[in-house]
Amino acid sequence: MKIGEKIRRLRIRNQLTQEELANRCELSKGFISQVERDLTSPSITTLLDILECLGTNIKDFFNETMDEKIVFKKDDIFIRENPDLKYQVQWIVPNSQKNRMEPILLDLEPGGATEMDDPHEGEEFGFILAGSINLHLGNQVFKVRKNESFYFKAVVSHYLSNPGSSKAKVLWVSTPPSF
Repeated sequence: MKIGEKIRRLRIRNQLTQEELANRCELSKGFISQVERDLTSPSITTLLDILECLGTNIKDFFNETMDEKIVFKKDDIFIRENPDLKYQVQWIVPNSQKNRMEPILLDLEPGGATEMDDPHEGEEFGFILAGSINLHLGNQVFKVRKNESFYFKAVVSHYLSNPGSSKAKVLWVSTPPSF
C-alpha cells in the first residue's frame, strides 16, 4: 500500500490543497508533498494527525482493501426471472445489498406483478422508463405512467403490478436494500 498516494486521494476528496492540509496539521506544505510522493514517511503521531484532519482514522485508513467501484457495465448485472409472476429483476449495481440503497431495473410483463413487500424501515423510489404500472400501497392503488416517478416511506405492504397490454420497465431504488 502506498500511504502517500492514499493520503493524496483523501486530501483531494476533501477538497483541500496541500497547503490547507499542512496548516490544519501544523506541518509544512513541503512535508505533505513529500509524504504524498512517498519520499518520506510520517511518524505514527503525525499520521494520526493527518488522518484526523482528513476526517478518517487509522483503522479505516488501513482497512480499506480496494478502491470503490464507481462504474458498472452490462457484464456486472445479475438477473433473476420469475415466469409465474411475469417479471425480471436486474441488479444493476452488484452487491448493493451491503450499501444504503439498492437500485434495480424491473421488467414487468402485461398481467405481471412483484411479490408483496412487507412494511420495513426506509424508503422506495421508482421511475417508469416504459409502459405504466399500478403501485399498491396498503389499500391504495396509484397509476404511474412512463416518465413519471413514485416515492414513499415503506410503512405499509406494497407491490407493483402491470394491468396494461405492454411491458413496463421501472428503475426502482430501495433503502435500505430489500430486493
